[in-house]
Amino acid sequence: MAYFDVASSAPLHPVARQALQASLDEGWADPARLYREGRRARLLLDAAREAAAEAVGCRPDELVFTSSGTRAVHEGIAGALAGRRRVGHHLVVSAVEHSAVLHSAAAHRGAGGSVTEVGVGRGGAVAVSSYADAVRADTALACLQSANHEVGTVQPVADVAEVCRAAGVPLFVDAAQSLAWGPVEGGWSLLAGSAHKWGGPAGVGVLVVRKGVRFAPQGPADERESGRVAGFENIPGVVAAAASLRAVRAEAAGEAARLRELTDRIRARVPELVPDVEVVGDPVRRLPHLLTFSCLYVDGETVLHELDRAGFSVSSGSSCTSSTLTPSHVLRAMGVVSEGNVRVSLPFGAEEAEVERFLEVLPGVVRGVREKLGVTVAPAAGVEEAVTVDAVGMVCPRPVIELARAIGRVRVGGTVTVVADDEVAAVDVPAWCFTQGHEYVGATPGTGGAVAYEVRRGR
Repeated sequence: MAYFDVASSAPLHPVARQALQASLDEGWADPARLYREGRRARLLLDAAREAAAEAVGCRPDELVFTSSGTRAVHEGIAGALAGRRRVGHHLVVSAVEHSAVLHSAAAHRGAGGSVTEVGVGRGGAVAVSSYADAVRADTALACLQSANHEVGTVQPVADVAEVCRAAGVPLFVDAAQSLAWGPVEGGWSLLAGSAHKWGGPAGVGVLVVRKGVRFAPQGPADERESGRVAGFENIPGVVAAAASLRAVRAEAAGEAARLRELTDRIRARVPELVPDVEVVGDPVRRLPHLLTFSCLYVDGETVLHELDRAGFSVSSGSSCTSSTLTPSHVLRAMGVVSEGNVRVSLPFGAEEAEVERFLEVLPGVVRGVREKLGVTVAPAAGVEEAVTVDAVGMVCPRPVIELARAIGRVRVGGTVTVVADDEVAAVDVPAWCFTQGHEYVGATPGTGGAVAYEVRRGR
């Protein structure tokens, strides 16, 4: 098996395994106690904090350990908003943040606060000017990820941090996907990370609050971790997390260059090997190990299952892999095709032979899924002026398949109207038009939740 999904969770690093086993014997006592076992546990905890702080690029007394990266996000955002409640209740986030950040934003909105979502371009990056426009006098906090978890696009954190600093607004950075590759540059104010993303054990997160940032921890007071998070420290997990972060950083420079060459190879060759594929995300400003592409006219869940059977573990932002059939909020915000989406995130040590085998297997997998769906979408020289397609009751990718079939029946300049009640069509129809060179005219709401999507043939 080739595990190509470290963006979800990385395998436990050998150094983390060694540190975890050693600290299970030494780090079980209460580090707040003054007897020998407690002092030994405190030494382990302090050493881990110093190592993690050095890797993150902060002071040890600015960093606390949490029970997960998600908990670090929730605690960090809630504490920063509460600490600046006198300034206002306005929160700024990007539209492509991890769901943990967006869930915090939803909770803030539900409690009476206001939230501004900053959009992104088709590459997945925000514009610095958009944050400058979004920040206002009552803004308590702004959030921006260091790099996107689905498409790998690196965000302009340093420039946005400067905009926020000039406005007197702290910037919270979700750095879960990027900490393995280096510290986050710029004058950010708060930062969160998750150990299982860099090869540490699950159940350990880090939260950094810079000195001078107003911060009011929420929930019952607790004397541990500077009073910022509650609960007994998981010292063996913390020690393993810090040790693995230091270890992967030592390997990062060499692995970054090697893995970028491999992902560049996949980005270049997949469109050559598989028809009707869109590679998404910024091709240059991106994480070195991660890429995403979407295959038109396929069921994303079936593609993932077939790749799994062939020996490849990959992930997807496709709605076709979700029980709710809701498209990825990241792909929706980017305005790119979500159907048949495949995310490849290579682990440290990934071999060239595995990548080559993936490129050999993928075309046959996609072709087989398209054959099962009966896809025949080659455009013909149509003569009709307008065609209407009834796709009500069909789910991704069927509405787009029917659209692709129908477009060949109309002349250039003619229109196809697809009537569908699948929520995903609102994303995939416009995106399909963009990739295929047709004009998306617009959508008209109908009855029973159906929407009529009008497309003008462009070629």
